[in-house]
Amino acid sequence: MNSSQLKPSSVSQSHWRDQLRSAYSDPQALLDALGIRVDEAKLLSHAPFPMRVPQALAARIQPGNPNDPILKQVLPVDLEQTSQPGYLDDPVGDQASRQTRGLLHKYRGRALLITTGACAVHCRYCFRQHFPYAQEHMGGSYSEQAIDYIATTPSINEVILSGGDPLMLSTERLTQLTDRLAQVPHIERLRIHTRLPIVLPDRVTDHLTQWLSSLPWPVVVVVHANHAQEFDGPVDQALAKLKQAGALLLNQAVLLKGINDDADQLVALMERGFLSGALPYYLHRLDKVTGAARFEVPEEKMAGLMHELRVRLSGYLVPKLVTEIAGQPYKVPVL
Repeated sequence: MNSSQLKPSSVSQSHWRDQLRSAYSDPQALLDALGIRVDEAKLLSHAPFPMRVPQALAARIQPGNPNDPILKQVLPVDLEQTSQPGYLDDPVGDQASRQTRGLLHKYRGRALLITTGACAVHCRYCFRQHFPYAQEHMGGSYSEQAIDYIATTPSINEVILSGGDPLMLSTERLTQLTDRLAQVPHIERLRIHTRLPIVLPDRVTDHLTQWLSSLPWPVVVVVHANHAQEFDGPVDQALAKLKQAGALLLNQAVLLKGINDDADQLVALMERGFLSGALPYYLHRLDKVTGAARFEVPEEKMAGLMHELRVRLSGYLVPKLVTEIAGQPYKVPVL
């Protein structure tokens, strides 16, 4: 496949599951398609956390540019094998907050369901890239254990669907899950954390939006884009459909060295996301997960960036800069 075949029109008409099956998994094949040369010695062709990039996202990478901000988020490189002090497989204490298979309960009033281990894209900074999904997602008969925990914990009034990415599940399976949750009277809100509307916008089908609009609770959909370049026409259309289905749209991002650690880039991200219908939510300090040290932004630079955002943006467009510290009862403000 050459770079001319990476245009959005070449992938927008196929079913989203077909697009998943045709996603790039070979770093060199992706680079060849984009006409990008990178020292082969720096690539991890058989990374423990394998590459996955849908063609819909690859179409937004600038051909010939090895420093493209999307490419740098998804390309496995040799630096991932370099160990750094303080970088851990479980940097946010997920395992300590496990209450039953597939359920994390860290914060008062909220429970998070690990609905699946699958994602449409494998981001190289992912804090759950070492998570034991095979033993810990809530699929099959284990769903009842997780839902029973929620049903017997009246203080939980918000359920968060996470993963992996919950929209990797079929709409039928999502419906089965929310039908069961609807039987729990103290649930008041549903939150969905997903990257699919950004990286694979065709996942937002009419069937999916019908499911969303039928839910008995207010629904918050938190999407994840780190750079303005991740938005395009199909993404705008997908987010518009989610809004029309009644969802409140928020965008969270991770501050990443060499990708968005620049005031102009961050301003563009917040404004472009808002234009697409997603209000800025969190800007996360990098979770110190094994293999991701190359993305860390120094704290003194963060302070300057946040000052610039506050000067240049309306207050509602300034995200909260936060970090997650294992054992803390909330996301901790950084500045």
